[in-house]
Amino acid sequence: MKLLTVTPAPHIRDKDTTQSIMLDVVIALLPALVASVVIFGIRALVVTAVSVAAAVLSEFLFEKGVKKPVTISDLSAVVTGLLLAYCLPVDIPLWIAALGSVIAIVVVKQLFGGIGQNFANPAVTARVVLLICSFGGAMTSWTIDGVSAATPLAEGAANPGLMNLLLGKHAGCLGETCSAALLIGGIYLLVRKIISWHIPVAYLGTVVVVSLVAGQDVTLQLLGGGLLMGAFFMATDYTTSPMTKEGQLVYGVGCGLLTMMIRLWGATPEGVSYAILLMNILTPHIDKLTSHKALGGGGRA
Repeated sequence: MKLLTVTPAPHIRDKDTTQSIMLDVVIALLPALVASVVIFGIRALVVTAVSVAAAVLSEFLFEKGVKKPVTISDLSAVVTGLLLAYCLPVDIPLWIAALGSVIAIVVVKQLFGGIGQNFANPAVTARVVLLICSFGGAMTSWTIDGVSAATPLAEGAANPGLMNLLLGKHAGCLGETCSAALLIGGIYLLVRKIISWHIPVAYLGTVVVVSLVAGQDVTLQLLGGGLLMGAFFMATDYTTSPMTKEGQLVYGVGCGLLTMMIRLWGATPEGVSYAILLMNILTPHIDKLTSHKALGGGGRA
C-alpha cells in the first residue's frame, strides 16, 4: 500500500507552483511600488527594501535555526515584506518596518508551521500588532511633499478629488495611495487567474452598498484608504480565505461589513486590516458551513 502525502492547502494540480504564483503577485505589486517612489520619493524604496529584506532574512534564519528546509525561494516572504511595506507611512523608522516583518514571518507564519498553515495573513496581522502596540503614532503619521497631512478618510478631511485619489496625490501609506496602480495590479491577478472575482467583488460591492445606505461618499470610501489593496492582495490570500466560491462571497461580504462598521463607528478611520484579520479567524467556520457534499456521502464534506 502506497503512503499518502498530506499537505496543507492550496492543493495545486497543474503547472503552477507556489513560486510562480508569488512571482505573479510580486509583478502585480510593482506598479504600486513605482507609484510610491514617484509620490513619496526614494525613501519609499528604502522602507520597502528594508521590509522585504527583513522578511526574507528572518525566514531564512528561523528555518536554519530549527533545521527546516529553507523556503525563501518560493517568494512568499518577499510578498509578505512588500505587503507590509505598503501598509506603512513613508517616515516610519526603519527598525519598526524590520520588526513588523519579523513579527509577520516568525510569529504569524513560521511558528504556526510555515506557508499554508498560518491562521491569518502575516502582513495584515503584523500591521495590526504594530498599530495596537507602542507604535501607533509612527504608524499614523502621514506626510506628502514633506508636509504633515491627514488621510482622505480622516474625520473632517476633504475629498481630494477623483483624479488625485486615482493618482495618489494625497497622504497615506506607501502602497495604498495610488488607486490606479492597485487596480492595474488587481486586474493582472484576475487575468492571470491567480485570484477569482468572488472576494474582491463581494468586498468592494458591500462597501459600495453600505456607503450608499449610510450616506457616505462612495468614491472616497473605495479609493481613499487601503480598501483596494485589501480586497485584491490581502483578503484573497489562499491560506486564510475560504476554499469554496460560496464561502468566498460570504467572506467578502463580511470583510466589507466589518470595514464599514469600523470606519463609521470605530475609533480609527481605516478598518480594512482589522476586518480582514477578523474574517481570517472565521474562515474555518465559513469553510465548514459552505463545504460541498462529498460524492456518495450522506452529509457535507
